[in-house]
Amino acid sequence: MKAFVYGASGAAISDVEKPAPTGTQVLIKVRACGLNRADLGMTKGQAHGAAGGVGTVLGMEWAGEIEAVGPDAPGCKVGDRVMGSGAAAFAEYTLADYGRVLPIPGSMSFEDAATLPVALTTMHNALVAIGKLRSGQSVLIQGASSGVGLMALQIAKFKGARLVIGSSTNKSRRDRLHEFGADLAIDTTGDGWVDQVLAATGGAGVDLVIDQVSGKLANQTLAATRVLGRIVNVGRLGGSHADFNFDLHAARRIDYVGVTFRSRSIEEIREIFRQVRGDIWPAVEQRKLKLPIDRVFPFAEIGAAFAHMEANQHLGKIVVTL
Repeated sequence: MKAFVYGASGAAISDVEKPAPTGTQVLIKVRACGLNRADLGMTKGQAHGAAGGVGTVLGMEWAGEIEAVGPDAPGCKVGDRVMGSGAAAFAEYTLADYGRVLPIPGSMSFEDAATLPVALTTMHNALVAIGKLRSGQSVLIQGASSGVGLMALQIAKFKGARLVIGSSTNKSRRDRLHEFGADLAIDTTGDGWVDQVLAATGGAGVDLVIDQVSGKLANQTLAATRVLGRIVNVGRLGGSHADFNFDLHAARRIDYVGVTFRSRSIEEIREIFRQVRGDIWPAVEQRKLKLPIDRVFPFAEIGAAFAHMEANQHLGKIVVTL
């Protein structure tokens, strides 16, 4: 089968052996894939958790149909239209644990479905399970114009947040954040954004920050968070190392929690998928939670899709179809 593989000369479409499901796995006939920032790094040889290196089939998000089912994969049957996440997604066929698949609602297209699994599971977990978001609270999404960021805005509003603030350093994308639930859009490259957040929250700071940026914004983010607030560190687009004001952190008694799927067990990941199904799935089915598609590329042009992502001018998801 054809797959997008990182090899000695970089990432390229290659022929690899078609996999077969065992145990709790299902085999997916892939129809569409969503691109993510971690994929971009892996096309350059970077590791993502245990994944990476020469011979790696890239990709982590897909939509398609179940073609075969392992003996220990309950609730799945051949022909089901499903979306999910897992390694080796950029291929004609991929394997997934039964607990990492979600049904594609109704007439939703494979392209639309391929935009959702990573964003839904990442941000529902960060906002609700870890961030403990409650109706009436205020939320700041750092890096809100990414696909997962746009989903975070929507989930926060759907769950009853009183004030939703989103940050983006790109003006054209920042100007569109209100379409996805932002009550206030801020530019964190300029001075004074912390004051904007404080003014919007009566001087207290936000109840919850979902931080995809980190890096040099760490101390400003602390200052924008209220006493006894929470910061959930989801991403480090602004850098994985920076100065950190421990005194400010202590004085505000902020819960600062780091999350990643990379160190979670399969049982933990299955539970995250179960929580998405149990809490926000009606909103997915009704298309109240959805992501815009910036552009669709055929699989033969997947290299161009990654070049488009690296140009960093898109809003929403980049999708590849097979």
